[in-house]
Amino acid sequence: MRKLSVFIGALLAVHVALLFVRPSGSSPAPAAAGLDIGVVFDLGGRGDKSFNDGAYIGAQRAARELGARVRYVEPGEGSDREAGLRLLAAEGMKLVIGVGFIFTDDLSALAREYPDVAFAGVDFAVTIGADGKPVAPPGNLAALKFREEQGSFLVGAIAALVGGSRKVGFVGGMDSPLIHKFEAGYRAGVKEVCPDCEVLVQYAGVTPEAFRNPGRGKELALSQYQQGVNVIYHASGSTGLGVFEAARTMNRYAIGVDADQYREAPGRVLTSMVKRVDNAVYDAILRVKENRFTGGIYNFGLAEDGVGYVYDEHNRALIPDAVRARVEALKAEIVAGRIAVPSSR
Repeated sequence: MRKLSVFIGALLAVHVALLFVRPSGSSPAPAAAGLDIGVVFDLGGRGDKSFNDGAYIGAQRAARELGARVRYVEPGEGSDREAGLRLLAAEGMKLVIGVGFIFTDDLSALAREYPDVAFAGVDFAVTIGADGKPVAPPGNLAALKFREEQGSFLVGAIAALVGGSRKVGFVGGMDSPLIHKFEAGYRAGVKEVCPDCEVLVQYAGVTPEAFRNPGRGKELALSQYQQGVNVIYHASGSTGLGVFEAARTMNRYAIGVDADQYREAPGRVLTSMVKRVDNAVYDAILRVKENRFTGGIYNFGLAEDGVGYVYDEHNRALIPDAVRARVEALKAEIVAGRIAVPSSR
């Protein structure tokens, strides 16, 4: 009775769309027996053109190639997140994925409550113990973490090398340790190629709502452009849509985040720091299918193709060959361990 009441309570609490989605494109693989996967999106949901969409792409790939049956939950409010995770766990999903660091506490609690369910957290916020070492999550919980500072380092170098100004900008969403990683890497990349460049930094707020406030993003970006900045890197979710709008208005440049955001402001997006959430999500589902899923901390950096930057037909004309060569050389140095990129301010 208790499990039934928990299930019903969660169902009533979640004001969301719960859907099994058939992958588009090629014919899907036959459904794998028992490979039921649940994904709960962060604020902004699908269509954020950022890491929620990345998680969706990875899960859809697993549906096509592995035969996974994927159920998606889009929370309406912050309080719905835990209920969405609980609903999927109570339904006996093989793997429940929470997208975003704000799921950390809920995932940790539910992993202990449902020891037979595998959980994974994208951007899971790992606690540092008194000994200065990361505290391992529960054994059925995988912390999918990214070395955002490494990808941010590279776009910082690009911003400084092609910006044409001694000032570059950064707009963050929620003022938090996760976004500090983006800032720290970006600042380090700028300073690596332009020691006397100034980095203007502003955050949209101190709560998760700071990731979905395009008006605030535009306000901050306009302020930085008016101070002489030509390029702004945003790490702010849908708040960054305001940064792109400001770039179009001022005929300046912006750098996207998490996914290729060229289409948000064609001709005004210098590059994007891509975070391969799709690869991490697919990898977690594959581990479940092959019965080799284990909890722990999984890091995805440049060496693992977990982060990178966009260089293609859309922005190639904006990045001179000499700059591209310099950035690729810096990337090789980071992968080889000869450049250590800071991950905190």
